[in-house]
Amino acid sequence: MKPAAFFSRRDPDDPNEARRPASLRQSLPAGPLTVVQRPSDEEEDVAQRPLEWGLIRRLLAYTRPHAARRNWLIVLTVLRAIQLNGLTWLFSTAIAGPVTRGDTRGLWWAVAGYAALALVTEVMFHFRMRFAQELGESVVHRLRAELFANVQRQPMAFFHQTKLGRILGRLTSDVEALRAGIQDVLFASIVQFGQMAGAAIIMLWTDPVMFLVVLGLAPVIWIVNRRFRGRLSYYSRASQESFSRVTATLAESVNGIRVTQGFVREETNAGLFRRLLADHSRNNLNLARASATLNPILELNSQFFIAALLLLGGWRVLHGDMAIGDLIKFFFFANLFFSPITVLGNQYNQALIAMAGAERVFRLIDRRPEWSDAPGAADLPDPRQPSVPATASSASNPAAPPPAPQPGIDLELRNVSFSYVPGQPVLKDVSFHARPGQTIALVGHTGSGKSSIINLATKFYLPDSGEVLIDGHEIRTLAGRSLHRQLGLVTQQNFLFSGTILDNLRFARPEATEADVRAALAALGCADLPEALPNGLATEVGERGGGLSIGQRQLVCFARAWLADPRLVILDEAPSAIDSLTEARLQSALARLLKGRTSLVVAHRLSTIRAADLILVLDRGRIIERGAHDELIARNGPYAALHASFARENS
Repeated sequence: MKPAAFFSRRDPDDPNEARRPASLRQSLPAGPLTVVQRPSDEEEDVAQRPLEWGLIRRLLAYTRPHAARRNWLIVLTVLRAIQLNGLTWLFSTAIAGPVTRGDTRGLWWAVAGYAALALVTEVMFHFRMRFAQELGESVVHRLRAELFANVQRQPMAFFHQTKLGRILGRLTSDVEALRAGIQDVLFASIVQFGQMAGAAIIMLWTDPVMFLVVLGLAPVIWIVNRRFRGRLSYYSRASQESFSRVTATLAESVNGIRVTQGFVREETNAGLFRRLLADHSRNNLNLARASATLNPILELNSQFFIAALLLLGGWRVLHGDMAIGDLIKFFFFANLFFSPITVLGNQYNQALIAMAGAERVFRLIDRRPEWSDAPGAADLPDPRQPSVPATASSASNPAAPPPAPQPGIDLELRNVSFSYVPGQPVLKDVSFHARPGQTIALVGHTGSGKSSIINLATKFYLPDSGEVLIDGHEIRTLAGRSLHRQLGLVTQQNFLFSGTILDNLRFARPEATEADVRAALAALGCADLPEALPNGLATEVGERGGGLSIGQRQLVCFARAWLADPRLVILDEAPSAIDSLTEARLQSALARLLKGRTSLVVAHRLSTIRAADLILVLDRGRIIERGAHDELIARNGPYAALHASFARENS
């Protein structure tokens, strides 16, 4: 076993672990803080209603920046409805007129007029489709940008409470449903309703008595739609939710594939995923059955009324009350009137799906953080002069000394208590003082509260009670972004983004040159790192840094933190599954990184703990011992017992 055996055990109070908080704290001490309470996503989903005018109006507001294209699209949509009626009028008039009379010259003129109108109709149809898709893409682009921006503003609690699949679902399937609602449902429905309205006007003008039969269909359609509306709404929402669960489980399974295979859980997880797929499939089938019932009923009604029209029209023609040409024309327009009914039934179903997506998308866009900086929150003063942690000149001279240490942050916790879930405190009355430049090591058993202290010191969470002071300022009065600009974070996972080594190193300082990056590596004693990689700094790291070794990933993270020039370093040391040579190199780089900076270290290596200015031993959310390594060993207390157990395991 490596020397990190005891100190590498993880805290269950770390929200990244399986024990995720169900909600943020219900209350906080009075102060300049905005706290927002909200029900869970599931509760909000149940409370929503489909086809809300407020949602439709808000969605249409996203077309305002593209008003010219939208207005042209509306004009083309209305014209298409008119043109479809015009084509039917020309066709029916040609049959009722020249064809019936045997007028060849009139027939040629009718065919020429029909062909010309058809050509104009199809050209306009091209632009209608093009403008609709361009408008839909513009709206989707803005929605996704707003979604991503608001997700980035959320506090850490949001990401610990919300599954990745839910967020992905909002940005993908829900937004795509809105795209369909804008470019298909909205404008296609305008065409269909326009077609019906135009046909109704012509039928009324042709024969008012026959038109009364057509009007008899309206209440039947209304009753059928009302009967199926609730069922379609329920199934469409259930389908969207079950798809979100499938997406969330898929994302979690891919991220945890190493654990899955390590514990031979492939078949078990596949069974769980199949059950989720079965649930999603059942919801989709229920939705399809409801739609498959509604559409034939609507079509049956239209056929029934066509038969009624044939009976009444034939009777009137036989008795001389109606001309045969008018009956032919009336039937063409009756068909034009009834044909959109099935299409509108499908569009209505798609509209329900779009509304379900709109509810979720706008809920996330409107989601206010559970807490945010106070309106008058001040920036954390930075006493340093503008400086670069390593100069370009040192890149050409690796032996050049590192820059002078910068003043560290003064960090103090006073009687701090904290809980992720109300009534289940993970920190209880914790107090300590980290003076500028000191290294504080946090050690303790699983669940002791180490990660929670880090979450509070970085303002990722706020305490239930007590004070967190940064350079003498209560953390609630400070703007979180200004604190984070003076923070260097190195996590145990050594997270790297897809891209090159150079991209990852410049993450905290995008303006840094390659010379600055090489200087930082040299200052940490790892100037040879690029040479060990296939393409140097241009090497692609792969997803989550999978293309690098554990030691290489941590060296990159150290250099990234060095480039940020932090006053406060938060370090969760890497796993101990590395060779002794790499470990010695990491310790050397770590010592250079921490020099002169205040640091909080969740310590996993004995060498780090021994070098700390202050060791805090935690147990069940309380500090049970504090002091330097030698002092704590001399006391022969809990730390000494832990250290002895640790030493025996590694002897």
